[in-house]
Amino acid sequence: MSSVAASPKVNTLVDDAGVRTIALDDPDKRNALSLELLDDLLGALEQARADPATRCVVLRSTHPKVFCAGGNLAAFGDGTSIIDKHVDNDRFPRLFKLFGELGKPSICAVAGHALAGGLGLALSCDLIVARESATFGTPEINVGVFPFMLMALLYRNLPRKRVNELMLLGERVSAAEAKELGFVNRVVPDGEDFDAAVRGWAERLAGKSPVLMRMGKDAMRRQDAMVYDDALDYLQAQLALAFATDDAREGLSAFVERREPNWTGR
Repeated sequence: MSSVAASPKVNTLVDDAGVRTIALDDPDKRNALSLELLDDLLGALEQARADPATRCVVLRSTHPKVFCAGGNLAAFGDGTSIIDKHVDNDRFPRLFKLFGELGKPSICAVAGHALAGGLGLALSCDLIVARESATFGTPEINVGVFPFMLMALLYRNLPRKRVNELMLLGERVSAAEAKELGFVNRVVPDGEDFDAAVRGWAERLAGKSPVLMRMGKDAMRRQDAMVYDDALDYLQAQLALAFATDDAREGLSAFVERREPNWTGR
């Protein structure tokens, strides 16, 4: 496992399997989403997108009990002008979009509380693995704010009435409830090895064809905003392109020959 040049608020490690772990690392502030942390995270994800050796991204926290406490509330109440705040908040949509544009799969490893913007980070990832004691919520209404930046993610991941409940009441849900709602994929009991569970899924994802994973990820993002007929036409064309790749031919040959495929990424 090798360390990548660390930013002040984010640590990055890449292992031999191509799993890139990006850890939020501002534990004293409970990983509150300051401008510095957001910029460091954007930079780390840009590096992941550009690195051909990165086959899977795991987002996690160095704090033992908190994944991310949400936005930096102190900054919301400072003397910065409204227009400057508006410009600064552009980091959130850029960050949420970037997860969809990585071209490689992502897992959010939530070992502690994921609140407000922290929940947004988790929902931006393809998969969420949560420790049993983790909680999720949008408590902004309790401090006189509202989860405006999260609505697009929330309504695309949860049933509408449950989104309304989360936003209007500001209460948390447990990891088990989150799995029942469908936005957490796996809950790891507190007595089990959480890191091993995350690593197992990450290595499985990293072992897939990188070119098909990239094509699939791009298609997942693009078809989501299309009308049904347009989506079918687009996906039919993507299927034809997929069959033209070396990895598709290798995968089919390996299946027939009952052996493990040797992906080239082409």
